[in-house]
Amino acid sequence: MTLPDMTLPAVPRLVRSLLLAGSFALLSALPGSATQPRAPAPATQPDTAGFQAFLNRLWSDAQKQGITRQTFDLAFRGVTPDSSIIALTRKQSEFVRPIWSYIDSAISASRMERGRAAAEQYAGTLAALERKYGVDRRIVLGVWGMETNFGSFTGDKDVIRSLATLAFKRYRDDFFRDELLVALRILQDGHVERPAMRGSWAGAMGQTQFMPSSFMKYAVDGNGDGTRDIWGSIPDALASTANYLASFGWESGVPWGVEVRLPEGFNLAGAMGMHDFGKWSEAGLTRIGGGALPRKGQAMLYLPAGIRGPALLVTENYRVIKKYNSSDAYALGVAHLGDRLLGGAAFQAGWPRNEKRLTMDEVKDVQRKLVAMGLPVGKVDGRIGEISRDSVRKAQARLGLPADGYPDQALLTRLKKAP
Repeated sequence: MTLPDMTLPAVPRLVRSLLLAGSFALLSALPGSATQPRAPAPATQPDTAGFQAFLNRLWSDAQKQGITRQTFDLAFRGVTPDSSIIALTRKQSEFVRPIWSYIDSAISASRMERGRAAAEQYAGTLAALERKYGVDRRIVLGVWGMETNFGSFTGDKDVIRSLATLAFKRYRDDFFRDELLVALRILQDGHVERPAMRGSWAGAMGQTQFMPSSFMKYAVDGNGDGTRDIWGSIPDALASTANYLASFGWESGVPWGVEVRLPEGFNLAGAMGMHDFGKWSEAGLTRIGGGALPRKGQAMLYLPAGIRGPALLVTENYRVIKKYNSSDAYALGVAHLGDRLLGGAAFQAGWPRNEKRLTMDEVKDVQRKLVAMGLPVGKVDGRIGEISRDSVRKAQARLGLPADGYPDQALLTRLKKAP
């Protein structure tokens, strides 16, 4: 699901996302996810003595939280650090993957075929969840597809071992230690048998890849059998996903977004922030494919590939999807996959596939220069989130470039020349 804003994917998803990505709950980093990042071959031998000392300290905290010695010993019997995971945390992507590559992956022929079958088989379940939670069935379906390709791959890692490895190395401070303690509670409470507690290398579990803390907070019984089985029960997993999204404020009856056409000479620099759809209509934006813009909700203009790609008006519901995984690529993948599976149209505007894109190091260079201009970027990490995107637009406006929020070679060149 989603790690806290990770710049790599966020916590319900998988760390598919981690390298983003970006989905912990998934840290689902590579939207499209059903495939977890492949860990490099181990580079060093695990520190077994240090790991045992870590477990001894962990036991003290676990005991204070009511975990029994029996549960603790069962969980860690035969567990050693996983060197492949340690190596994976050190891996850095050299380039930022184009967002259209994620979209292509999200709606691949094989995923669409499997998704259509799943949508038909669970149509009644999805409709009932939409009525109960108010969350668009398309989004629940899209999350399921992006996280595990509709259950075809839910992760083959021992969740306890994965979390223990990351906690032992203090990756992301105490986050994984806290998740590990919650995982022990899940075992003790009997939600899943120890051998079945498998998932991603970052510890995300089940059909829709919940981290342990997300399971405890948001998992629900979807089929009425008295259990919350996100591993073996698809109704439970889908209901838990709907509950998660609803808990973060999904607004019923409001779309995640729509593709629009900008009027000739549209002032991008003056088009920041959330506004009623009516205001966007008054500004001359029209819905691609015809028809009126939605009447309910507010939206902001988002150009995921700059002025040479699709123009979208995205609502607060789009931001809710990002609570599952903070990656824009992931969120668009979820939304577009769900739309397409239930009859929606493909994006009509093309993507700038042939343009030379900035490398991750070049994006970092842009971010550093934005900071020097007094513009916030969050972290200088080579990834463009909402904070960096707004600052890019402001810098573009100052430099006389189209203020589309998309860092490109033209912007980098101008920033290097700026005093």
